[in-house]
Amino acid sequence: MLKRRGPSGFGYQSTAEEVTQGIDLTGRICLLTGCSSGLGLETLRVLHLRGAHVVALARTEENARLALARHGAEGTPLACDLSEPGSVRDCVARVQDRGRRLDAIICNAGIMALPRLEQKYGLEMQFLVNHMGHFLLVTGLREMLADKGRVVMLTSALHSRTPRGGIDFDNLSGERGYGPWKAYGQSKLANLLVAKELARRLAGTGRTSNAVHPGVIRTGLSRHMNVLAKGGMAVVAPLFLKNVPQGAATQCYVATHPAVEAVTGEYFADCNIARSSRDASDPVLAERLWHVSKELARRLG
Repeated sequence: MLKRRGPSGFGYQSTAEEVTQGIDLTGRICLLTGCSSGLGLETLRVLHLRGAHVVALARTEENARLALARHGAEGTPLACDLSEPGSVRDCVARVQDRGRRLDAIICNAGIMALPRLEQKYGLEMQFLVNHMGHFLLVTGLREMLADKGRVVMLTSALHSRTPRGGIDFDNLSGERGYGPWKAYGQSKLANLLVAKELARRLAGTGRTSNAVHPGVIRTGLSRHMNVLAKGGMAVVAPLFLKNVPQGAATQCYVATHPAVEAVTGEYFADCNIARSSRDASDPVLAERLWHVSKELARRLG
């Protein structure tokens, strides 16, 4: 399936290698969550290919170390279990102790469409992992960003598949009703809102924050989809789904390309600025989520 390239010169079929061609990241430090598989592993490979030192985060330090070794990359492997606030805070402390500024924080990790309600610390698991884990990480490392440091938050086009109002603040546990895709969409809307609110808070500093939709990709993230859905994906994948190098392109572009060095508070898809939902563009909702998340962070210890 062919799609036109956008104003950036890149588009749906562009790969992570293509969008970083000619970019020298020697001396740059990029922190990446979810480095051990799928889009994260490809992003790690391409960042290393361009010369970056990757602070590679996975649920265990061993998984992060294996991901680096797989591509012969010199980097820093760290454990960061986004479902465990203590693990996230330990990771933040270790990065701070190193004292090296971060040129990019790429929030790539996530879980999708858990078939049944799962909870931890009184929160629905997708909201905890996809949103709160990254919120704790990014706010904890905010002062470690370099002068022109970039935060890249993975979201999804499914952020628009939420009821009017966007975030159900009265049901963050999922107890009052749970739907796999509704909960996933809410967590991805939260990612997008945080990226925009962080951009507002970083205004005037030279640091940026943006959200990206990688596209629909067949990776391990889809393991909770039902059998029929997976079978359908197998049929349409060659025609309609991105492969992993294409899926990693937008986050690599926004994290590294000189053309977007000063762009902030935007939503990207296919390596171009795209339109998000009305709720995702609501500054009042974004600020409320930020304050609720800070209170949740305090309660999580």
